[in-house]
Amino acid sequence: MDPHLELHTPAPGFILANQRTESSFEQIPVIDFTDAASRNPAKRRILADRIRDACINGMSSAPELGFFYVKTHPISEETIADTISAARDFFALPTPDKLALDIHKSANFKGYTALLGENTDPEGRGDLHEGFDIGWEQATTGPMSGANVWPSEATLPGFRARVLAYYHAAVQLGQALFPLFALALDLPETFFDDKTTTPAAIMRLLHYPPQRPAIDDDGRVIGIGAHTDYECFTILWQDAVGGLQVQNADGKWIDAIPIEGTFVINLGDQFARWTNDVFKSTLHRVANASGRERYSMPLFFGTDYDVLLEPLPSCVSPDQPSKYEAVTAGEYVKRRLEETYARSKGE
Repeated sequence: MDPHLELHTPAPGFILANQRTESSFEQIPVIDFTDAASRNPAKRRILADRIRDACINGMSSAPELGFFYVKTHPISEETIADTISAARDFFALPTPDKLALDIHKSANFKGYTALLGENTDPEGRGDLHEGFDIGWEQATTGPMSGANVWPSEATLPGFRARVLAYYHAAVQLGQALFPLFALALDLPETFFDDKTTTPAAIMRLLHYPPQRPAIDDDGRVIGIGAHTDYECFTILWQDAVGGLQVQNADGKWIDAIPIEGTFVINLGDQFARWTNDVFKSTLHRVANASGRERYSMPLFFGTDYDVLLEPLPSCVSPDQPSKYEAVTAGEYVKRRLEETYARSKGE
């Protein structure tokens, strides 16, 4: 047997012993996802180790900060292209048709967000993008549950089916990631199974118009202001235009350049709270200075809304006490969304 494929059991205190340092990084790693479905547990372990290296500083000679690309993933280019085509059709609708689905009319943050309708950075003056949000279609409970809103078939034939095809493919990719994150945290692969029974996965279609220099004179209006994501992790498809940037420990913004055939994966606040910042949610933003339109599709994957977010025993100690109060996943995500949309309205 190849010695590099031997299973290994981390020593007690492994996670705390390898907690992140605030090292800087200059590039984001690319991880091949081929072995995610391997029947060989040693190969899955190696893949999980690579994910851990990308998520926990101090683990490698080129430490990263909770961002990585995955390639050789199971989502077809045809599914992606069809959904982006649907997004283009939606955002090309007359403004009144889009505003009929205004997210502010929804109690569960589903629907359309107009330009400057969000303000993710408290120091900003609004985010220069428009979006369309959906979630899990089946019945769920909790503060974020509830039906999606859709344009009518007469207005946009086939839109719902095209978008849901990608949504469910991305959810399946997220479900394949959870066991790897569990292994990366020195937990059983099945640790998240009973915590993700009705995927709390919010998907967004995003359209960024070209950034007009006049609107950005003071630097307080960009595509999306600096922020962290709210869920466990994000699966992001981005087009070739670029604009996503990740902040390293030195405060430098590193470009997450588009790489054909990949998704960007980044950690979110739920994992940070669960791991007491062993997995840290990293600040990022979008600045579309290309002079062209930009499209992206993030899927924010969290746990069931009734799951309590409290630090894992392996991630706390007398020297590293818990940094966060316990809160359910649904309460946390709802609170963060309310803050974002309240800032956009000047509240």
